Amino acid sequence: MTATTIGVIGLASLVVLILLRIPVAVALGLVGFFGYAALDGFARANLMISGVPVEFASTYTLSVVPLFTLMGAVAASAGLSSDLFQAGRVLFRGARGSLAIASIFASAMFGAVCGSSVATALTMSKVSIPEMLRAKYPPTLAAGAVAAGGTLGILIPPSLILMIYAIIAQQSVAKLFMAALIPGIILTALYSITALIYYRWLTGNAPEPEYAQRQNDTLVRSFARIWHVILLFGVTLGGIYAGWFTPTEAAAIGALGAILLGLMLGRHKLSDTFGCFFETIRLVSSLVFIVIASAVFSYFVVQTGVSNQLIGALKGIGLDAIGVIVAVCVLYIVLGAFLEGIGMLLITVPITLPLVLSYGYDPVWFGVLLVILIELGLIHPPMGMNLFAINAVTKEINIFDIYKGSAPFLIAPLLLIVLMIMFPQIVLWLPAQMN
Repeated sequence: MTATTIGVIGLASLVVLILLRIPVAVALGLVGFFGYAALDGFARANLMISGVPVEFASTYTLSVVPLFTLMGAVAASAGLSSDLFQAGRVLFRGARGSLAIASIFASAMFGAVCGSSVATALTMSKVSIPEMLRAKYPPTLAAGAVAAGGTLGILIPPSLILMIYAIIAQQSVAKLFMAALIPGIILTALYSITALIYYRWLTGNAPEPEYAQRQNDTLVRSFARIWHVILLFGVTLGGIYAGWFTPTEAAAIGALGAILLGLMLGRHKLSDTFGCFFETIRLVSSLVFIVIASAVFSYFVVQTGVSNQLIGALKGIGLDAIGVIVAVCVLYIVLGAFLEGIGMLLITVPITLPLVLSYGYDPVWFGVLLVILIELGLIHPPMGMNLFAINAVTKEINIFDIYKGSAPFLIAPLLLIVLMIMFPQIVLWLPAQMN
């Protein structure tokens, strides 16, 4: 049996295990270990699997994950979302659909200190959906705006998905963060435009409800309440861009700053801080297990030469660079209907990354593209993790209305992908300016 045949059997086995609801980490580890053993014997496989955890545990890049995760946990615990929503509400006061746009703005700002899409969607659901329903907004729009805004949590840095991609693709965390910033701002604007058009389509020429405009705060006073969010984002990302800090140092400063600010402002107690530490340990330990298992799987895939065979086959049929990237996008959109984001990333990158690199694409550009494709999976059925997160905390809106409400917002990331393919400097310009 050839190495390629073993590789195809391994990939098919992985799909079957995942469909059987075997945890992604277990499925990756089992296929990686037994596949490697089929190629080189159990003695070599044992050596490989004993060395991988040590290799990854000693990776300096890995230390950025728990620190930024802790910063996000503290931000969620401190109740920043309400202040962010109120600031957005004042900023967009007078515009039709202002509460939906404010929700997207608040999600983007919250994502800048959180890094998790589902956490952003959950947090904003509790704050903005009740306000929109109270203002007689269509429930589909309320749910769709929050679901779409939640996806910004994994694009606007610090992004958990980008950190994981940096580890498995051996890319710079700092460059990936900078590369995602401009696309994140563009996507926020596209989501806001979508919300504006969707509101007009649902309500016709009806005026903005009086309750939505009832806001006595001034813009200065509203933004004064979120100075700590702006400070945290500015210090961490600004320090990375200016070359003052490495990403790990910036993450440590951000985590410590979030804790101190939360305590000084009375946003949470010391016991809440310990709770954030335990939540971070729980999340990061499961992530590390998954990443180690994906490394074992990557060793197996590299040994099989499946990626090289795929590259040769595609070049043999004359598929050009645009055709390949379109095919990759379609693949990820289909996979997003069945797999959650991190699992999809870890399973596919060992195969798709060598493919796109062989066609001349930049690995940093591809990393940002992957995040946007994963965002699509978060808001399209049937998997749609953000949709289920909203459904779990918002009993007033049924899951079918949430599906319906998220559909128009799928256009925005697709349009951003087209812009990125046409103008790759949208992604690559800012990293090139770094010190």
